[in-house]
Amino acid sequence: MLKGPEPSQANSSQTAHSGLFEPKIIPMSDETFRLIRDLIRNYCGIYFDDSSKYLLERRLSRRVALLNLNDFRDYYRFLLYDSRKEEELSAIMDVLTVNETYFFREPNLLRAFSEEILPELREKNQTSRRLRIWSGGCSTGEEPYTIAMLLLEDGRFFGWDIQITGSDISQRVLQVARRGVYGKNSFRQTDNYYIRKYFKEEGEGLWRIKDSVRELVSFSYLNLLDPFRTKLIETMDVIFCRNVLIYFDMESRKKVIDMFYNKLRNGGYLLLGHAESLLNISSSFVLVHLKNDVVYRKILPE
Repeated sequence: MLKGPEPSQANSSQTAHSGLFEPKIIPMSDETFRLIRDLIRNYCGIYFDDSSKYLLERRLSRRVALLNLNDFRDYYRFLLYDSRKEEELSAIMDVLTVNETYFFREPNLLRAFSEEILPELREKNQTSRRLRIWSGGCSTGEEPYTIAMLLLEDGRFFGWDIQITGSDISQRVLQVARRGVYGKNSFRQTDNYYIRKYFKEEGEGLWRIKDSVRELVSFSYLNLLDPFRTKLIETMDVIFCRNVLIYFDMESRKKVIDMFYNKLRNGGYLLLGHAESLLNISSSFVLVHLKNDVVYRKILPE
């Protein structure tokens, strides 16, 4: 999820709390803004409209300074031609994305998953006893860990081959997810029952996820628009991708949804955020009105 614009500050250098030098904001021409904006969109699908120019100036000025470049025009050339461009694009994702999430977010959707979708999958996959779930744009890991807790609470998947995959384009948040230690902000909608059962206290105000949950989840770096990396994702029963596509342009949304379609089993479910829709994006999914919420399902072949 993208960071919103911050209040304007004077373009004077200042010392951050970490003691690191905060460089002056480097001006970016309109032409260079469009070039960098389009490069980022082509790389990962995230789109910045014209009102986001100051945000890019502010967030990327430090990158220009750290690379000892003169201006954003040089930075654009670096992103195009330098041997370190992939590493830099990864760094950009850490700078430009924020990951505001928490455990048990959107409870109606989670009830639909646990009370309606899981029983269907348990019956459907009874022979293979195999379950695959993907959390695309998993942020700091609260979503895939929530899914794991719901599976453990169900109690009827004991002995199954279960794998929940969390992926994100930010290496920074994946480090947090793998560590599995969370503060009170991550528990704003979590019943104390789950905290007592699935976490252990890790110092004042911090809790660590227990191994019984952690062993069901794996995390990996993934750009949803990278066709080579997404080919490595196995076929899924359910894909969660909530509040990610709203930051993509239409062309990128269509590419990602087509990829999700190809990665889902026949009749598999796609769970989007409440602010997201496949209207004018894809006709390959049917909208299913469950008792608890509305979800998308891959259309079975005729």
